[in-house]
Amino acid sequence: MATTHTKGGTRLVPSWKFDPIARPFDRFVGESAARWMPAVNVEETADELVLTADLPGFNEESIEIGLEKGVLTLSGRLAEEPGTGDRRYHLRERRLYRFQRSFRLPGTISANAVTATFDNGVLHVHMPKAPEAKAQTIPIRRAS
Repeated sequence: MATTHTKGGTRLVPSWKFDPIARPFDRFVGESAARWMPAVNVEETADELVLTADLPGFNEESIEIGLEKGVLTLSGRLAEEPGTGDRRYHLRERRLYRFQRSFRLPGTISANAVTATFDNGVLHVHMPKAPEAKAQTIPIRRAS
């Protein structure tokens, strides 16, 4: 991924956007299939990181989450509705949506305890911190 700076901050831009070889492919598959990415928030609490992704129209079966070598990867595919042979469109904007996003996680995440829930088009991935990564208070004893 490359970054581009906007007035409101930094925005991630897929590297293929600037690739002259990919531009003809974009025209072939259409704008919606080539450029759609879900909006994602990543929050940190004292106990965990929580990734929230907006995935309207998707369901649990159309989303895949992988975690390998400290990289969390979200991917999904939402196919267009199957049509009949006699259907004629006057306007057709709904197409195939496919995405993949990867996030490098800090080494403080307990990989075996990661969980995910999906409700009303919103994916929540809970990534607990390892016990040794949590902040702790060290008691001070009087020297003898």
